[in-house]
Amino acid sequence: MARIKPSVASRSRRRKILKQTKGFQGGRRRLLRTATEALHRAWAYAYNDRKLRKREFRGLWISRISAAAKMNGISYSRLIDAMKKTEVQLNRKMLAEIAVRHPEDFARLVQGIRPT
Repeated sequence: MARIKPSVASRSRRRKILKQTKGFQGGRRRLLRTATEALHRAWAYAYNDRKLRKREFRGLWISRISAAAKMNGISYSRLIDAMKKTEVQLNRKMLAEIAVRHPEDFARLVQGIRPT
């Protein structure tokens, strides 16, 4: 029985890696071992940054809500506490959108839930 050489499979495997390193610089794009290391590192950073992005956006929404709340004479923590007590179920993303795009509606919302 004739020996089957792995040329087709290994070439396609190498091409697949080198195709994914498009946009990398120097040997990180051209040399297989360096490209493989760079690609694995890039995947790790991409995975971590997908998690980080969620944290960063939550922080952004909180700072936007906090700024809008201060403009309406209430602190962020008191606003969130009052919303929980009056059972207003708006998440921070939507609250930040209202604060930025419709400040008059946000002011009305704050007036409606302000603790007396």
